Amino acid sequence: MPNPILGVFLHWLGGLASASFYVPYRKVKGWSWETYWLVGGVVSWIVAPWLMAAIFSRDLLTVLHQAPPSVLGWCVLFGLLWGFGGLTFGLTMRYLGLSLGMAVALGYTAVFGTLMPPIFHGQFRNLLEQRSGIVILSGVGVCVLGIVFAGMAGVSKERELSVEQQKADIPEFNLRLGLVVATFCGIMSACFAFGLDAGGPIKALSLAHGTSVMFQGLPVLIVVLTGGFTTNFVWCMILSFRNRSFGEYLRIPRGQPATASQLGNYILSAVAGFTWYLQFFFYSMGETQMGKKYGFSSWTLHMASIIIFSTLWGIALHEWRGVGRRTKILVFMTLLVLVSSTAIVGYGNLLSTR
Repeated sequence: MPNPILGVFLHWLGGLASASFYVPYRKVKGWSWETYWLVGGVVSWIVAPWLMAAIFSRDLLTVLHQAPPSVLGWCVLFGLLWGFGGLTFGLTMRYLGLSLGMAVALGYTAVFGTLMPPIFHGQFRNLLEQRSGIVILSGVGVCVLGIVFAGMAGVSKERELSVEQQKADIPEFNLRLGLVVATFCGIMSACFAFGLDAGGPIKALSLAHGTSVMFQGLPVLIVVLTGGFTTNFVWCMILSFRNRSFGEYLRIPRGQPATASQLGNYILSAVAGFTWYLQFFFYSMGETQMGKKYGFSSWTLHMASIIIFSTLWGIALHEWRGVGRRTKILVFMTLLVLVSSTAIVGYGNLLSTR
């Protein structure tokens, strides 16, 4: 029996993990972006998915072997496309900062990732004919409103702070370039939702082999993330050749203690990577509690939760330091509206189970 209240809580845990994963990267010393991104990526896209699926699902290799090739192909393809979003996500953080960057990029991801699957499956009209569907779509709309508030807060911040103040907390802050990158990032990142949707037959196979309902989505993550890893690996290799940064995997960063810094960089990157993976570990669990009818609404819950916690991280990391009363009110409205959106979507799913 689905439990939307538990599902919302699990999506909040996933949002917290996603909003937090980039924090350890900020402590890495002496490594180029492509170096720590790939080290963390090996953990988040290869090691963690296989490890967690092997622990919590049944007959993993058999399930993947029995999956139709076309299903595997679509999952990998959407993972590859999502990988382009993942690559530009790091640039979004560099140019816009943690709170504003996540808000803009994930705003696009929330809309496209939530609405495209039901439209593709011809279910969108049915949503408008049922009370629960209307409530859920209202929650999606409220989520978009919260994202608008987040964007307004970012614009207000830019107008209030001097260039020197902006650069103090976000050294490469560039609103125009950041918005362009964030738009591309958000649209491509929505492909992850399409990959999870395409992996439905894999979930069915996993259940048939005795996997718990809660963990049926873990084998799908392996396939989708394989595609994502491929895109990121190729780009990081290109950057490593271009920037001649291959030596960073073995060389001690200049001015740092001999072993502690290098080992610390690997540990921090691995922690960041595993934390990133946890977002979809909890997502796949939360999705099972929202009911099959409106499972697509999980994507809205996930995105809203990420923006909520990334905004809180932005406050904790002083990215909003020195802003005026108007901007602070917009940040508060962002949090209030997004929390409300998760409650509305959860209530809509609760209505559907009754």
